[in-house]
Amino acid sequence: MPSRRSAIAFTPEEQDQFLKDGWTIQIASIGPKGYPHLVAMWYVLIDGDVHFTTFAKSQKVLNLRRNPKMTCMLEAGKGYAELRGLVIEGDAEIIEDTPFCAKVMGMVGAKYNGIPAPTETPEGALKVASKRVVIRVKPVDVYSWDHRKLGGKY
Repeated sequence: MPSRRSAIAFTPEEQDQFLKDGWTIQIASIGPKGYPHLVAMWYVLIDGDVHFTTFAKSQKVLNLRRNPKMTCMLEAGKGYAELRGLVIEGDAEIIEDTPFCAKVMGMVGAKYNGIPAPTETPEGALKVASKRVVIRVKPVDVYSWDHRKLGGKY
């Protein structure tokens, strides 16, 4: 009998669409005392990878400089039969590039405000971006679940 886990996993296409449609992703890094440090972040996909910006001196960046391992989770659904989720276990790449950070900030702003992404970077955006970094999540393992595939049978 095949695993029920594999029966409810997203296909690669469903995974991509779930990430494109997703809103707030949970990001876990390892804090200074060894406990998970969990935060909610807005994000965008670039070349299929999750990207988000944060202040360069934030706790999550300090954690990722010590240990780049991180876990990201995106979930949806209210009732058990509707639950869907995706977990990415991966390594964080910290990108300290102000113009790229400003670009990602513009993409995030466009996604969450429902406006077109800017084609040029305003000078003010570069000033704000200069205190931030981009985190790119490089997946090592991905797993998912979609309880809607169970058809109401548990």
